Amino acid sequence: MADFCTCGAELPPDALFCHKCGKPQKDLVEPEPVPEPTYVETPIVEPQPAPTPSFANPLAIKIALAAAAVATLMSFLPYLNWLAAGFFAVFFYRRRTGALLNMESGVRMGWMTGVMMFGMMALLLTASLLFFQAAGGIAAVQAEFKNALDPRVLEALKLLQSGTEVFRLLIQLFVFTTLLSMAGGALGAKMVGRS
Repeated sequence: MADFCTCGAELPPDALFCHKCGKPQKDLVEPEPVPEPTYVETPIVEPQPAPTPSFANPLAIKIALAAAAVATLMSFLPYLNWLAAGFFAVFFYRRRTGALLNMESGVRMGWMTGVMMFGMMALLLTASLLFFQAAGGIAAVQAEFKNALDPRVLEALKLLQSGTEVFRLLIQLFVFTTLLSMAGGALGAKMVGRS
């Protein structure tokens, strides 16, 4: 059945307007506006560098302490154990953090290891001096083991009787352990992770 406009014009099927008078024939429903998609910019996250080795970094402290403990136990390899302690401290720090250390950070990691190693060896020296004092003093130990001990060991025991000699020994121990550990740390920073 044909539709007619109020003006009398016959309308085609589904006509929206009258072709003669232009009157709207159906209510036009405006479509809801489609909201523009909102783009959320995600910030570009730069990879964070590994924290600089320092005494404020708990991971660096743990690794340096472990390397220092092992190197102290390996005191039968003097000088080499101090160098290796710094190298392996950097090596294990690199493995745990995944970040390459520059030369300065490697030296710092080696220095931390050397300071801890010196502390451990100073404690061992103090404990041995206290043990000798409890046993009647170093002179009593020398007399007891006079024939059994190497003459160099007896000479070293004589040096431990003097407070100034013990102090000088501690200074030398500090300098050698820290410098060689720092050198090992620098070597580790130069070699570890490079291909």
